[in-house]
Amino acid sequence: MPATGRRRAVRVAVAAAVAAVPMVAVLTVGSAAPLAPPLGACTGPDCPAAWPPPNNGDFTGRDASINVFTGGDYTVTGRAAEAEGKIVALGNLTVDKNGGGVYNMGVVGVGSRVVPPNGSDFVITGGGVDVRTGNFILIGGSDSHGQAFGSLRHAGGVTGTVSIDPTGRSIQDPNAAAPYQDVRTRIEEVSDCVGRAAATGSVDISSRQATFTGDGVSAKQVFNVSRNLASPSGGQIGLVFGNIPAGATVVVNMLGDSPIINTYTGTGLAGDRTTELRSKLMYNFPTATTPQILGSAQFQGSVMAGNPGSTMTIAQAGMNGRVLLAGNLIHTGTGGYEIHGYPFDGGLPDCEVTPGPTPTPTSPSPSPTSPSPTSPTSPSPTSPAPTSPSASASSPSASASRSSAGPAPTGHHPSEHPTGHHPTGHHSGGGGELPPTGAGNAPVVFGLAGAGLLGLGGLAVLAARRRGRHG
Repeated sequence: MPATGRRRAVRVAVAAAVAAVPMVAVLTVGSAAPLAPPLGACTGPDCPAAWPPPNNGDFTGRDASINVFTGGDYTVTGRAAEAEGKIVALGNLTVDKNGGGVYNMGVVGVGSRVVPPNGSDFVITGGGVDVRTGNFILIGGSDSHGQAFGSLRHAGGVTGTVSIDPTGRSIQDPNAAAPYQDVRTRIEEVSDCVGRAAATGSVDISSRQATFTGDGVSAKQVFNVSRNLASPSGGQIGLVFGNIPAGATVVVNMLGDSPIINTYTGTGLAGDRTTELRSKLMYNFPTATTPQILGSAQFQGSVMAGNPGSTMTIAQAGMNGRVLLAGNLIHTGTGGYEIHGYPFDGGLPDCEVTPGPTPTPTSPSPSPTSPSPTSPTSPSPTSPAPTSPSASASSPSASASRSSAGPAPTGHHPSEHPTGHHPTGHHSGGGGELPPTGAGNAPVVFGLAGAGLLGLGGLAVLAARRRGRHG
């Protein structure tokens, strides 16, 4: 039986089985659950055993899971530079950077250097692709061993310049996004569920720092935040996690309509607490309409937003984790801001339908000629669904300006060079905006954006090479 037929048969069988069970369904927040593929953990035969810090060395593995998902539109503005890994947008993809320039997709100059499998779709859109005048999309890249190449699959048309490393292609497919429609629904459901989990730890927010203190024992450390993680003026603050058991999943539920995270915390380097937590750290925005993640860090951890009507703005120097949004994404920033491919393999609080008490069967009415006693019917108890705390977030105006507690943002992309126009989407053979690591085979010095790196004795300044057709 074909795979689609098997899946359909399984769904029908499951639905029939559920319909046949006489029970009272009770929604509970229960055991930990991982995100099912293509979300969450790395998938495929070439996942790395260890994920390196942001770097521009050789590819360290391949990941078939989605790294960036938007249930709506994906818009690039400001000076945002690149997004790593497999990218799916159910809406339109628009690149309209301030002053123009290149936006790398799938493969980036500096990141985990774990890229999608060769020959797969690197970028999928359910709408059109609009690359505004002076802007360019590059898909693919290379290291010292060869190329990483994949396709752009789009339901709508393509305007502007898209350069794709061979043998990747531009494929117009009206059903491009059809296989991913249920992913948006899954994100909505999981985000809502996780947002209703009871807190296990406390959060203390001062003008300079947010301190998350866990209970020291729970496998799921849940923090419910009803304020912005920012200074009173909207500037950057530090994020500190303590009393978190080894291997625990950490969930930060950002509650309210317009929550803001503005931080300088995160380097991606060994010894950084947020680096240690990254693969099991999730920031969840269950109901927000205009959430923002701002700052100058190599921000560690994944992000989920469950409101399909929302628009999340990401203006962090480096986002290191999955970005899973039911709504829209605006990727922006004042420098070469990037999204890097890192997995989430934690176990989230799980809302599941559990059996309630089975109703007592009703005995037939007794016959007037042959009375038979009937057993009294006991009422079936029901368990109430847990109630979640409601909170409204105060929303000071967002400000990406640095607070006195943190260093200033740094950029990656000192120079830009346009590629030639290639309406078919194949590689033009021209250059492109120089990624943060330089061009060609000549060693260059690059700055890894993120205040934490600058504070570690210049570890951000590394000698490295960017190889391939983008130079």
